[in-house]
Amino acid sequence: MDASLFEYHLPADLIAQEPAEPRDASRLLVLDRARGTWEDRVFTDLPSLLTPGDCLVVNESKVFPARLQGALEMDGRPVELLLIRALDGNRWEALVKPGRRCRGGARLLVAAGAARATVVAQAEAGERIIDFEAPWPVPELLERYGQPPLPPYIARHHAPKPEDRDRYQTVYASHEGSVAAPTAGLHFTVGLIERLRERGVEFHALTLHVGPGTFRPLKVADVEAHRMDCEEVEIPEATAEAVNRAKAEGRRVIAVGTTTTRALEWAAGPSSRVRAARGAANLYIQPGYSFKAIDGLITNFHLPRSTLLLLVSAFCGREVILAAYRHAVAARYRFYSYGDAMLIV
Repeated sequence: MDASLFEYHLPADLIAQEPAEPRDASRLLVLDRARGTWEDRVFTDLPSLLTPGDCLVVNESKVFPARLQGALEMDGRPVELLLIRALDGNRWEALVKPGRRCRGGARLLVAAGAARATVVAQAEAGERIIDFEAPWPVPELLERYGQPPLPPYIARHHAPKPEDRDRYQTVYASHEGSVAAPTAGLHFTVGLIERLRERGVEFHALTLHVGPGTFRPLKVADVEAHRMDCEEVEIPEATAEAVNRAKAEGRRVIAVGTTTTRALEWAAGPSSRVRAARGAANLYIQPGYSFKAIDGLITNFHLPRSTLLLLVSAFCGREVILAAYRHAVAARYRFYSYGDAMLIV
């Protein structure tokens, strides 16, 4: 299938630069995937749009302040590091910009000169292996000097506001490890979650630590040729049991976000039973995929030619989702991470 089939026109002024305030004031496009119809609502309406007994599953991964500013030690030219994961000791895997300045052996000053780093090696996909020399462990260095890893389509991503540390994070985030927020969850408030529970909606959690590969655009003409990166997933026993019980009783399982969807579908066996599991998931969901675990999806609006747009197209049908996106553009919904949401049922 040609990647060009997953293009759409988006005016630049519809890329959200600020989140809605309060969180649940964002708009909500409710899409009936069977009928191909939609209606315009507000996220705070969500309890009235769900049914008592619905099983809502969220990704409680927490974003860490993964972006560090620095400079080459030899000439002071600026570089930027996006730390991805710890390897051992003070050694981390990272993305660097510009990559041509950070070849093997390059020495860097980072965190306003508070620490040094050495590029040890370059991985096949372009990531660098970095050794840090710092007065503190790297997680503490990041807490002191790291920045929230806002995506590049937010103009201030090089200099986030102090409030972005809280706002680019779900209210239920608890297990640190993501370099991008599971953005469908950004619309939830503590009060809204309480209203959902009062409505009789179940609320369960899993963890998928979001890596940079989730948001990489398709770089191949044929979507089948794309390969997903692995991401760390943990499905607790209680969540697996709740999902399986809901499925057995004919109640809906609604995933909050594409990351939750991929985690549940990865954990679902041939019988569609979700297993409690921990491991590395690289499930690639594209049109033609047969969903086993989920019946509904809460998600944001995604970039053209992205694996996220392919996932929602697989769930709804490409024509239906692109028609809904055209409506969202015409109705001036706000797009991407800090933008508005969809409920697909």
